[in-house]
Amino acid sequence: MSTKYKATTTEDAYFITITTVGWIDVFTRVNQKTVLINALQHCQQNKGLEIYAYCIMSSHIHLLCKSTDGFTLSDVIRDLKKFTSKKIIQLIIDEPESRREWMLEYFKKACEHLKREQHYKVWQDGYHAEIIETNWFIKQKVNYIHNNPVKDKIVALPEDYYYSSARNYAGLHNDLNVILLDLF
Repeated sequence: MSTKYKATTTEDAYFITITTVGWIDVFTRVNQKTVLINALQHCQQNKGLEIYAYCIMSSHIHLLCKSTDGFTLSDVIRDLKKFTSKKIIQLIIDEPESRREWMLEYFKKACEHLKREQHYKVWQDGYHAEIIETNWFIKQKVNYIHNNPVKDKIVALPEDYYYSSARNYAGLHNDLNVILLDLF
């Protein structure tokens, strides 16, 4: 398996994108986004995940992050995806969801090629990770992360999007705390 876009070191920060299978717009409801926020908070508190920037979009999440406390970032991301997959499927089943049958069928079909026993697949295999090596790269990626909802015309200003660390950097309330970088 290629390691080109994987978090292979334990001491470096990475720009990471995690995407749903088929780019399905799963995170269109508050309860689905809350699952991700709670899982990220758990990883911060229990798995040494340091988050410097993030944005939850409808079909993917961007993170600028690092793993500490002896945990590898690959393991943290694997556990995050595994836990949130189960919670998301349960929410689709339990909560009002107009696309329930279609989504469950799609996530079920996404497992057909797997050798391991799995009923639903929410996330694409792996994730896209780029190592952070320069301040220029950090600024470019944080701006990219924060402007994602602006580019998609969800909001006019990055700090207006509730599920983004742009709010943290603007000094506004946010449910997910991040480590603010002193580059801005």
